[in-house]
Amino acid sequence: MELVLLTALGVGGATVIGAAIGFLFKNISHKFSDLVLSFAAGVMLAAAVLGLILPSLDYGGKWGLLIAVFGIFAGAVCLNFIDKLVPHLHKLMGPEIEDHHNTNLNKVLLFVLAIAIHNFPEGIAAGVGFGSGNDTQALIIAGGIALQNIPEGMVIIGPMLASGVTKKKTFLCALATGFIEVVGTLLGYFAVSIASAVLPFALAFAGGTMLYVISDEMIPETHAHGNERGATYALLVGFCFMLAMDALLG
Repeated sequence: MELVLLTALGVGGATVIGAAIGFLFKNISHKFSDLVLSFAAGVMLAAAVLGLILPSLDYGGKWGLLIAVFGIFAGAVCLNFIDKLVPHLHKLMGPEIEDHHNTNLNKVLLFVLAIAIHNFPEGIAAGVGFGSGNDTQALIIAGGIALQNIPEGMVIIGPMLASGVTKKKTFLCALATGFIEVVGTLLGYFAVSIASAVLPFALAFAGGTMLYVISDEMIPETHAHGNERGATYALLVGFCFMLAMDALLG
């Protein structure tokens, strides 16, 4: 339990770390943040398949394939429904936010709310990973999510400061988005601990949410600033890194 709690704090704290970096280096280039996000996407892609979806097949027994496919689509549809209510990063970061000029405060706050809402199922994915009993896999999954949260925390800062929000309130907003992920991680862990029967579905569901985040949010964001080739190779490096970790430690 201590490991899960520390992991939850680490995953949520990554957003705060990103926010702190955003305060210190307000003019971080998109090229750098895109490479970090792409690397995280590669890690999450491999983690979703190796650490969540394949174990779901194993734990599901003779119904493993059906449960896995249903869980993947259920996770994706769930996030798609959330997107209908509150669009996420690349759908809200219009020119006025990216340029930090004439920023509309309501739009910025919606942007922060979207991050917070999307952090919840990501936290659940991190927590569910521990339900498989493979702590190494779970830590790598959580690490990939944490890597994604760093550039996400970075991009919160500029728009909020430009819209007139004080530094203190900006930091508290970043802290709140990270806390949501801590709650999600603990909820995911306790859910599969209390009802082990839901583990195959929960693993596939978490994998589906991660695949959705990668395809719908992370990849479009990393390809939005003219560095598609670098982002692609960074994703492959992240994927191979996770593959190597799984082979060496799994």
